[in-house]
Amino acid sequence: MAEPQRFLISRLSALGDVVCTLPAAVALKRKWPDSHITWVVDPRFAAVVQACEAVDEVVIFKPKGFARPTLTGHFDVGFDLQGLFKSGWVIATAYCWKKLGYHWQREGTRLFSHPVMPDPSSFHIVDQYLDVVRAAGALAGDDRAEFGLKPLEESVLSARRKLKEAGVIGRFVVMNAGAGWESKRWPAAHFAQLMNGIDLPTVLVGGPAAADRAAGEEVKAAGGKFIDLIGKTSVAELIALIRLSSAHVGGDTGSTHLAAAMDIPAIGLYSITRPQRSCPYGQIDRCHYHPDGLTQISADAVLVTLQEALR
Repeated sequence: MAEPQRFLISRLSALGDVVCTLPAAVALKRKWPDSHITWVVDPRFAAVVQACEAVDEVVIFKPKGFARPTLTGHFDVGFDLQGLFKSGWVIATAYCWKKLGYHWQREGTRLFSHPVMPDPSSFHIVDQYLDVVRAAGALAGDDRAEFGLKPLEESVLSARRKLKEAGVIGRFVVMNAGAGWESKRWPAAHFAQLMNGIDLPTVLVGGPAAADRAAGEEVKAAGGKFIDLIGKTSVAELIALIRLSSAHVGGDTGSTHLAAAMDIPAIGLYSITRPQRSCPYGQIDRCHYHPDGLTQISADAVLVTLQEALR
């Protein structure tokens, strides 16, 4: 049988999940350097995939009903790495000789691809995604997954310009006080105390959602001193901004995973989600977890971790 040459990855959203799926593309490219990898992604998160050196073609697709993305030719293997109808439908309607999926398949997606159960040693979500492409013969790194994430040069220039306009010169720390769920947000007063306890400037980031803006206002009201870039960067600029930073502090949210993907020290704050599964990859030693809630994680403890990372 001929070696596979064309792969299709369906992972549409969300930001952190798309980041955690990147090593699957890198593992495929490692085994088959001359292969062509096509990735179907939601337009909001396309910049992440476009910054991955292992992906050859990015197909931007906004799911709506039974619409299907425009894909050309046949694929040797199609991978549903999300396990929802919207991602499974992409694989179902594509011409793939073989169709594999992430083991947690919902909304009837078992009809579209064969689920690959994770290895018992694969605790982290990144490693579980890698298990799916390993089933097709892909090669992952021996020690830790590789993300292949590199900000585009124009995004770096744009991020540097915004930092300069904000008066940030030299080293700085990125923090994200927002999160998809309110229960995943560290108290604003804790963020304020942390910001005021370090000597470096803090750049506060977040998306355009009202909840992220409200989280920033709460930190400001608590006395936090920071440069406000909430909702003021594109995803491509956010990638570049984090790559330029000295460290990142945040909860279980997309920017935390971006930092880990680029080997930036990432201090994760967890309570309702298990760090073993969703911490910034490879940096569980920098995570703070308390089963009784994020309020129980003190700013003093996080400050010690941050200072160690900055050294």
